[in-house]
Amino acid sequence: MPGTTEGTPGSETAMPAEILRLRHSIDNIDGALMYLLAERFKCTRRVGELKAVGGLPPEDLTREREQIARLGQIAADAGLDPALAEDFRSFIVTQVKHHHALIAARGDGDVPPLDIYS
Repeated sequence: MPGTTEGTPGSETAMPAEILRLRHSIDNIDGALMYLLAERFKCTRRVGELKAVGGLPPEDLTREREQIARLGQIAADAGLDPALAEDFRSFIVTQVKHHHALIAARGDGDVPPLDIYS
């Protein structure tokens, strides 16, 4: 099979070209996900700042319930296990709540507009 040797040093196993192409796609998708997460956290940081200024709590349980249902449906429509979507959402929201609590504790006052391109 055409391919290249990849893996442990001294390995003589040739990796099929299709696997290499798929891995390249996976690496690109992983990179895109990191940039999307960074953009998402910029937005949620701004939400946390606005909540702190407005005296709002760091969490919104109504919003969470809506998101669980919405993302579960999107996952199901995309052929993913809704439990995976919930695990992913839960991990991210846990981080967001932690950041919101830190922002609230800081008590910064006035908040400048969000610059998502900074």
